[in-house]
Amino acid sequence: MANFTRKAIKETFIALLEERPLSDITIKDIVETCGINRNSFYYHFQDLPALIEEIVKEEAEMIIEKYPSVTSIVQCFDALIEFASHRKRAIMHIYRSVNREVFERHLMTVSEYFVRSYIHTVLAQEPIRDEDKNTIVRYYKCVCFGLTVDWLNSGMDPEYAQSIRRIFELKKNAAAEITQLFQEI
Repeated sequence: MANFTRKAIKETFIALLEERPLSDITIKDIVETCGINRNSFYYHFQDLPALIEEIVKEEAEMIIEKYPSVTSIVQCFDALIEFASHRKRAIMHIYRSVNREVFERHLMTVSEYFVRSYIHTVLAQEPIRDEDKNTIVRYYKCVCFGLTVDWLNSGMDPEYAQSIRRIFELKKNAAAEITQLFQEI
């Protein structure tokens, strides 16, 4: 029964987030819509930020599970866009709230996972030091994260996402080029 209630709280909260901004949602709204009492909410979650943290973390884990390996930087970006737009209105309401940091932290985690997977695949046979691989991962992680945040700031403009995707398509061999540079140093 506890798992059912926990799941109902999360689903109710997400449904409310799809309708209105986070600042307009209270615990009272959640428990009334869900048909439970406040104590039931607090049994499962300390407060709204804890609820948000769990939901965003679960979303991050689901997208990572969906892509156990990544073979291109374009696929990295596509997965990040999918993560950020899965529940578009709810994500934007979280992103535009005081809880933005929660989403950004998990976006950075997802960015690092996908880029690390990509770099591991692309550079598996390359004679490059681990610290140099880590530098490449940090660089691409920040590029992917930054461009995804910029896309979010554009209001998730699909044309903007396509232009960023196109840049990644044009630079699909950049990891190999960077590797070459590291080998020449």
